[in-house]
This record gives sequence, structure tokens and C-alpha cells, in this order.
Amino acid sequence: MMISETSKPDTVQTEKRKWLYPLVRKGKFYQYRTWLSYFYLILFFAGPYLRINGNPIFLFNVVERRFVILGQVFWPQDFFLFVLGMLAFVVGIVLFTIAFGRIFCGWICPQTIFMEMVFRKIEIWIEGDAKQRRKLDEGPLTNEKILKKASKHLIFVVLSFVIANTFLAYVIGSESLLKIITEPVTQHISGFISICIFTAAFYLVYSQAREIVCTVICPYGRLQGVLTDKHTLMVAYNYLRGEPRGKRSRQQTKAPKGDCVDCGLCVDVCPTGIDIRKGPQLECINCTACIDACNQVMEKINRELNLIGFYSEETIEKKTKPKFTARMAGYSSVMVVLFGVLAYFVLQRSDIDLTVLRSAGLLYQEQPGGYISNIYNADIINKTNQSQHINLVADDPSIKIKYIQTPGTLAKEESTKITFFLLVPATSIHNAKTDIKLNVVQGNKILGSANTTFIGPIN
Repeated sequence: MMISETSKPDTVQTEKRKWLYPLVRKGKFYQYRTWLSYFYLILFFAGPYLRINGNPIFLFNVVERRFVILGQVFWPQDFFLFVLGMLAFVVGIVLFTIAFGRIFCGWICPQTIFMEMVFRKIEIWIEGDAKQRRKLDEGPLTNEKILKKASKHLIFVVLSFVIANTFLAYVIGSESLLKIITEPVTQHISGFISICIFTAAFYLVYSQAREIVCTVICPYGRLQGVLTDKHTLMVAYNYLRGEPRGKRSRQQTKAPKGDCVDCGLCVDVCPTGIDIRKGPQLECINCTACIDACNQVMEKINRELNLIGFYSEETIEKKTKPKFTARMAGYSSVMVVLFGVLAYFVLQRSDIDLTVLRSAGLLYQEQPGGYISNIYNADIINKTNQSQHINLVADDPSIKIKYIQTPGTLAKEESTKITFFLLVPATSIHNAKTDIKLNVVQGNKILGSANTTFIGPIN
């Protein structure tokens, strides 16, 4: 699918920046986006405080290398699961883009939701609609302008501060965030600095950068030109029906002109300032604002809706229904396989992670009672949110374990290191190396297992 040049919208030019003043037209899709944004915002701000089995829904603590996804705790030992998950996610993004273009950006992306459904609404509430905002910016510095600008930016800073705190809660956990808030700043200098940095970043994004994040900074938009093709559904202008453009009235139902009345509303409402009638463009985020604006015009002149709608190049040219192509089927198959493998390994994860290594450089020793011993070191990680009183037991009941350091009670989400001897009856050793399976147990319940090698004499 061809990607055209960006149109030149009606903007205010300054030495540093072209400012956009998109109109708001509250049509059907705008209402759908509003409801979706409410759900997203509630989930975003409540997420750090919601728990599944005592764990947060999401936590990405890079410093402590602890990650929680839907209540499941993942440690560095589970890195391969993270790789599988990222591969499945990337394939899913590719598939979604091939099928529906950049609709993620307009409907789900946090940048768009916060910009259009939070900060933009506050700006309209304080400064007025697009014409009033443009007039205010172009006008002289008056008391009214100072009051409105100061009020808007003060609210923007407060909102950015709230968002920064919530974002940080996803990184360090809600408990750590509450400590930073309630305890003296001197005890949490790094945390306080982090909140200030995030606040400044969010404020600059929503007050200054705005659509530049979508059109220049975000790499996902650039991928659209590579991933989409003539079968991809995206917000598009039906040029066969709309051209040639021209003014018309309600009574001119048989005029030789196309349905597009060249009112320019599709450009005026676009948050990235493009003209959708020039064809698919990298800057289009599929927000559907132009669909709502155009449909309102079509209703007024008694013409069929969706002159701008969800179309692929093929559906416009051939007037056919969308197809599920072989390319989509291929990516779907890969994604299903990856998610299937990921689900299998996640379900097979044990509550306790056990790693056992025989002490290097030490030979076997003969022990009283006809036993041969090796010394081992073990790392035990409790992946649950409950304390576990654990013990080590060999699969073979004839094998004894003699601790130098006992595991005892392991606190929730904590790890410990232990050292112990494995004592194997000499009569059971028939090879220089013997495979032994060890289990971590609590009572009669096996919480985790590991295999190791025992070195002994050959009988």
C-alpha cells in the first residue's frame, strides 16, 4: 500500500514549532474511544494496588530483577519465559498491524489516551475550542491569557505528578512508593529524584511534544509502511466515491460531483494534522476522528455514511470484503505456537526454584556405615508470596542428606544458599557418575526438583 506525504494542516507557525488545534467531533467512534479510555484509566491507576494471589497484577522491578505478570512472579531464572513472551508479543503486534494498521495507536496507546482523553479535554475546558485556543495563542499577553495558561499548566503538572507516581509504582511496587510518599525525603533521595524526572518527562510530552511523539519519536509508526499492504484494513478515504470533490446542497442528490464536499473537517479534527484524502500516511494513528466528522456531514446532505471508514486498498478498488490472507494465517500460526509453548512452561513452573551444583575440585569421601559422600551447594528461591518451611529429599530413599547449612523456613519471594553432603550407599554405586534427583518438599508436598551428578568409586 502506498504511503503518501503528510498534508499541511492549518497550524500556527512559530520559530520552533507548528502547533495544531484539532477540533473535537463527538460521533459514534469518539464515544467508543471515550468508554475504552475510562476503562484503561481506571485499570492504569488501580493496577499497582490490585492483587492476584497476594501479588500485584503487573510489576517490572528491573533493579531487583523481579517481574510480576498477572500475579505470576518471574525471576532471572525464568528469563527464557520472558524471551518467549516478547517474541509472542512482537509477532502479535506484527499480525495486528498487518490486519488493522496502526489502530493500536489511536485506541489503546497510553500516549493517545492521556493526550486526547485527559489533557486535551482539560485544555478545551480552560481555553475553549480550536478557534478560541488559536486566537488565545496568537493574541497579546493579557491577564486572561496569563490566568488560563497558568491554570492549564498547573493542572498539567499535577496530573503528570500523579501519572509519574503511578508509573513508578509499576516499577518499584506500591509498598515502596507509599514509603517514599510517607517517610522523610532524605530517606528516599533516589526515589524522589525518579518521581521528579518522570513528572518532568510526562509534562513535556503532553504540554509540548504532543503529536511529535506519534509522528517522529515512536518507531511503531515507521514500521507501518513496511508491514501494511493492500489487504490491510485502516482508516481510509473512499476516493472512488468521493471524487471529484465539490460543494453541494441537500437537494443536489444527482449532481455529477463526488460525495466529498471539500469541507476540510477531516483535516481540522486530525490530532496529527494530516489530510486523509491524500491516501494512507505514516502519521495516521487510526483514531477515527475523521470518520466521525465526515459522517456528520454525510448525514446533513443525505448521503451514505463512511465516505471515510475502515477500508483496505483492495476493498476500495474492487469493492470486495476484507480477506484473511495467507500472510495473516502464517503469522497467526506462529503466534499460536509461541503462546502455546509459553503457556505450557508457565503452567509447569514450580513454586520453588532449586539449583544444585557439586563443589568443584573435591573428590568423594568414604563415610562410616558403608556410605560415599559428595559435598554440594544449592540455591533455593521461593517464588510464592507465602513463607515455606522446606527440606531436601532424594528420590532414592537410601540416599541421606547431611546439612552444613539447613534451609529451614524460606520467606516469601526470598532466596537462600545451603551446603550439604549427599551420602550414597557404596553398594548402590556402579558407575563413576550417578544421576540423582533431589526434591524440595514441605511436608509431603513436592515444591521443586533438580538433578545433579554424584561422583564415586566403581565397585
